[in-house]
Amino acid sequence: MTLDEKGKQYLLESIRDIPDFPKPGIVFKDITTLLNNKEAYKFLMDHLEQRYKDMNLEYIAGLDARGFIFGAALADRLGIGFVPVRKKGKLPSTTVCEKYELEYGFDEVEIHIDAFDNKEGARVLIIDDLCATGGTANAACKLVTATKANLIEVCFLMNLKFLKGDEKIKQHAAVYSVLDI
Repeated sequence: MTLDEKGKQYLLESIRDIPDFPKPGIVFKDITTLLNNKEAYKFLMDHLEQRYKDMNLEYIAGLDARGFIFGAALADRLGIGFVPVRKKGKLPSTTVCEKYELEYGFDEVEIHIDAFDNKEGARVLIIDDLCATGGTANAACKLVTATKANLIEVCFLMNLKFLKGDEKIKQHAAVYSVLDI
């Protein structure tokens, strides 16, 4: 289930563009205006609930930090577990970690080694707000599969198609973007 053009336009209009942030030439897609618009946020969450309600998911893994906003709310709606994928050093128990490349250097994300209750084949959806170069989501895909869970799909509110980050992720699972930019 995908949104029609009218629904996509509605959501896109609820997201503010901030020119030259964080540096000149970048147009930042600010989702805070969607989040504080209760009708737009409900519309998005209703759509995601309808899309995923029959996929027999067991967990949603949300990427640090905006993926937590959508992932936890969707997990609650679906009556399933939520797993945070955090930046390195933020989780208190034994973790599995994955390094990924940034424009200038590297970063790491991690999940608890028992994030999916040690259940081999647990059905997992990864969610985040934006797919740019795909580095963080690609690392999260590797983490989910390292725990022997079954990665069903990776979902983004927005996908910056011109950066082709989704191509990396498609090596691991299907990708669904509510909005292609």
